[in-house]
Amino acid sequence: MKTTDDEPHGNLTIRTLAMPADTNPAGDIFGGWVMSQMDIAGSIAAVERANGRVVTVAVEAMTFISPVKVGDILCVYTSIERVGTTSITVAMEAWARRNRLADRVKVTDGRFVYVALGEDGKKRPISGT
Repeated sequence: MKTTDDEPHGNLTIRTLAMPADTNPAGDIFGGWVMSQMDIAGSIAAVERANGRVVTVAVEAMTFISPVKVGDILCVYTSIERVGTTSITVAMEAWARRNRLADRVKVTDGRFVYVALGEDGKKRPISGT
């Protein structure tokens, strides 16, 4: 994934507000909180593609580009990168809207892998692959 683009790639999947409770001692939002938001967004995209339950099995790549600050609106964009027999790879970009304005900056990108599960909790094939 490129880290110098001016526009997000993919579909806007979630938007959430960075709050003071999610900060480290330096006042920046914890990277783990950002990663959690990306995992939520990725699972939404994967569930829609798999037409059912999925679980996260890997974070193949994740790059923190710029800190997220309290008051930023974190926007996570997703795109399905690959669909295998039972797995889905979702590429994601997280962008922050600073001071709730139109200004936005890419803060993180990554690639997460999800596996489709059946009612029995075991891997299941993804239809249409």
